[in-house]
Amino acid sequence: MTKFFAKTAAAALIAAAFVAPALAQNASGTIQLKGNVALSCTIAVQDLGQSLALRTGESNKTVGSVTETCNSGTGYKITLASANAGKLKSGNFTINYTVSYDSFAGALTSQAVVDRANAQFNKKSDLKVSIAASDQYIAGDYADTVTVTIAAK
Repeated sequence: MTKFFAKTAAAALIAAAFVAPALAQNASGTIQLKGNVALSCTIAVQDLGQSLALRTGESNKTVGSVTETCNSGTGYKITLASANAGKLKSGNFTINYTVSYDSFAGALTSQAVVDRANAQFNKKSDLKVSIAASDQYIAGDYADTVTVTIAAK
């Protein structure tokens, strides 16, 4: 009987040696890391307070400076809009002008859109105005307001 127990014990030890690696498993777990970056588009418009020489005309005179920041991965749009459809007004009298802003150059008879393909941070651009010279402008104080807007795409 002792031989029987000895053989059984030996067999158990051999079986345990083969089973033990199967029982010794690595344990693991996971940790999820999460975060969020909120969409943020801001614009800082600085009016340089320039007076335009209407009779002698202006050529690309810098009248304002704009700083754009937008973290949209699909880009954003800058919109330029004139309160008087691209005309300086004094009562019923008008004087046409054109603007240039980065890739846009032309009259603001309707909204102008400058398309940005990707995010930009602290991008600076100047708003410039051109006016044809003329001795036939009617006397008066002429003005218009250009509004610059930023929006994510």
